[in-house]
Amino acid sequence: MNIRILSATAVIALTIGVGAMAAMDPMVGGAAMYPSKNIVENAVNSKDHTTLVAAVKAAGLVPTLESPGPFTVFAPTNEAFAALPPGTVDTLLKPENKGDLTKILTYHVVPGRYDAATLQNDVQTTPGGKVSLKTAEGETLIVSWGDNALWITDQKGDTARITISDVYQSNGVIMVVDKVLMP
Repeated sequence: MNIRILSATAVIALTIGVGAMAAMDPMVGGAAMYPSKNIVENAVNSKDHTTLVAAVKAAGLVPTLESPGPFTVFAPTNEAFAALPPGTVDTLLKPENKGDLTKILTYHVVPGRYDAATLQNDVQTTPGGKVSLKTAEGETLIVSWGDNALWITDQKGDTARITISDVYQSNGVIMVVDKVLMP
């Protein structure tokens, strides 16, 4: 009889522990992302997004990404920026290239709050298995499903995989991607 009570207690404790872990704020770039903070307030703490944060600042997009939104941001990592041809990031960060930088960054922003479950459901219930999202830049991104992941295809046909999804913010959601998307 004591064994059953102990087992039931252990199951309850385990269930509470799992629930508490699921409720924890996700970690991105070694930092917790808090749903009570906005996109910029969280992104500045991710060591994997220092290039993106520098680019957002250089493009003057901080006030936009601090606004109420909501926005879905497909956030390339430092590795994604490093994979661009040598000198690309340095060139884009120059003041004279602010227009090009802004175009690339706003291509990673979709008005509205899209989580992975919604995107996956939309892709799987749409004929052809692809969904178009209109970006803040004005062009489209194509979302598809394959290899147990959501993929984003840009206007040039290059694809980025969502590596961390559903990082909720007070003004939207961040989806970490492994490539820089190009309009």
